[in-house]
Amino acid sequence: MSETFCLLMRRDLGGELPAALWPAGIHLSEYRPAVADVVHHLLCVGYQDGSGQVPALDTWRARFETDAEYAPSLCLIAADAQGIVGVAQGWTSAYLKDLVVHPRAQGQGLGRALLLHSFKMFQQRRERCMDLKVLEDNHRARRLYESAGMRVVCREPVPT
Repeated sequence: MSETFCLLMRRDLGGELPAALWPAGIHLSEYRPAVADVVHHLLCVGYQDGSGQVPALDTWRARFETDAEYAPSLCLIAADAQGIVGVAQGWTSAYLKDLVVHPRAQGQGLGRALLLHSFKMFQQRRERCMDLKVLEDNHRARRLYESAGMRVVCREPVPT
């Protein structure tokens, strides 16, 4: 079996950043415990292709909401008239833990808007850069990140 690798990607936050262009009908809020089950479900849907793992709801919620790097204002929730369609979980270390868009909202620029808005949030916190990890073979996500100015910093094996 071949080894799986992930890439640490980084975006320099110095200078002017592109503005987020939101798809019509999207409104943005921060994470709140009342939406934990919906956010968890969206993360599970987003990673069902094998590009990541999400623990059971109670375990995920306990780990997420008690993590030392957790700040609700850094966890973006995008919703439309039908419900939550996007999540960008940021940590206080200027790290984007998760970025997931519901399949029915993909291809409309929502992932890019969440990513660009995350850059702005961290820039406003006076962070010099923002990092994230992506599986090396997740070409769709890598294209998005690279098109937004992110660059590969290092490549490392995914622990088994």
